[in-house]
Amino acid sequence: MWTANGLMLLLFLLSLLNLWGFVLMGLDKRKAKHKRWRVPERVFFLIALLGGAAGVWLGMAVWRHKTRHLSFRIGIPALLFGWICGMIWFLRAYSADLWAVAS
Repeated sequence: MWTANGLMLLLFLLSLLNLWGFVLMGLDKRKAKHKRWRVPERVFFLIALLGGAAGVWLGMAVWRHKTRHLSFRIGIPALLFGWICGMIWFLRAYSADLWAVAS
């Protein structure tokens, strides 16, 4: 059974990962413009896999970065879709427990 603290921690960590993915995408874009050391692509995929796919995808759109890479154009939305499906499953499977925690 989920506790209120556990849910808050999960939401906090997911928010942090998404913020980190978004900011890192912007930093990598800036580094690319100045021909400096870059963030490895696998880091973006790891962040997305761990739950930051929405932040990485939003960063791609806002900063217009990595949008020509087929692996990013397909992979990041696919990971986001997987996370959305996983969250829907989680909410359906634990909805009774979540209502008990909320009240």
